[in-house]
Amino acid sequence: MRLILLTGMSGAGKSTAFKILEDLGYHCVDNLPIPLFKNMVDLSYDNADENVAVGIDIRSGEYLERLTNILEELKNDGRKCEILFLDAEDSVLLKRYKETRRNHPLSGAERIESGIDQERKRMAFLKEHADVIIDTSHLLTRELREELVKIYVDNESYKSMNVCVLSFGFKYGIPTDADLVFDVRFLPNPYYDENLRPFTGNDEPIQKYVMKYQEAHIFVEKITDLVSFLLPNYVSEGKNQLVIAVGCTGGKHRSVTLANALYDRLANIGDSYAIKVEHRDIDKDKKLGK
Repeated sequence: MRLILLTGMSGAGKSTAFKILEDLGYHCVDNLPIPLFKNMVDLSYDNADENVAVGIDIRSGEYLERLTNILEELKNDGRKCEILFLDAEDSVLLKRYKETRRNHPLSGAERIESGIDQERKRMAFLKEHADVIIDTSHLLTRELREELVKIYVDNESYKSMNVCVLSFGFKYGIPTDADLVFDVRFLPNPYYDENLRPFTGNDEPIQKYVMKYQEAHIFVEKITDLVSFLLPNYVSEGKNQLVIAVGCTGGKHRSVTLANALYDRLANIGDSYAIKVEHRDIDKDKKLGK
């Protein structure tokens, strides 16, 4: 039997997560009154063959503060309750509320931002004790499903930090969600070689051209050292997503090559980090007919 306490910020995707967990065979009870939570746990343990997910959030009002003592009692009784906390950036939560034209449960007559700020403060204790924190700011529904399947079906260890190495072209703008931005336009541009121009950084001719320069190898080595230092410090401060943007002029050659090389170096730096690589602008010239 597996018992999950699903909680988090309003608008972070808890309803979607509940639907996914139901599809995965979990018995789901949302917005359970906190005074009944202990009884629900007792019933769940009596029926040990059933996986259960219980939803508790800011809607519990003043009773929310009682949850700390209840969770402590369960821990002392040897009853495991895993806390899954869904979060998202404030700007993303605000956008979701405006798109759905709903009011935040704590905002009342005030602005939505005020409600989000109040909720974040009141939910901080649950986030602090969470076993799993998933930031849904940039997750598609299928990506959230994949994460939940890995954690609660395949029993894989949860990756506490999601790292995206993102190549881009400066002429198309710096990615708005980038945490670290690196400019690799200091390297010679294969674009000016007509034989190389049609290829991308995913192709061997471009990779050989870019990586023949010692500066390219030094760049990858130094950024790897920097990120390896930053990641555990970011995690300790509660950060769970990092976007490393590598840019060149068009986002097709140098940035793609070096993003791939950086991904290869970072892919095995630790079990706590989920690393992926994306190429935002690799096909932009093709779409524009260039």
